[in-house]
Amino acid sequence: MALTTDDIKQIAHLARIGLDDSALEPLRDDLSTVLSLVEQLNAVDTTGVDPMAHPGNAVLRLREDKVSEENRRESLQAPAPQVAQGYFLVPRVIE
Repeated sequence: MALTTDDIKQIAHLARIGLDDSALEPLRDDLSTVLSLVEQLNAVDTTGVDPMAHPGNAVLRLREDKVSEENRRESLQAPAPQVAQGYFLVPRVIE
């Protein structure tokens, strides 16, 4: 699909992008190249191909949901200035 400089100006206007006239030609060529690649992709016959979220079809390896570490809350909260019911007490920030 070949774009004209008027097409580029319209796209830039819709995207709220300011372009110099010197930038229109290179941008037109680049966007035309991208659109031709998209046309090539659209031309590929994909009947019978299931859509997928990731090309690797990776399976998430899950581990058993069990506790792997001991509870060290008391030892970790020991150096804290103030603790109450297992929580750190901090000064009020918002009135």
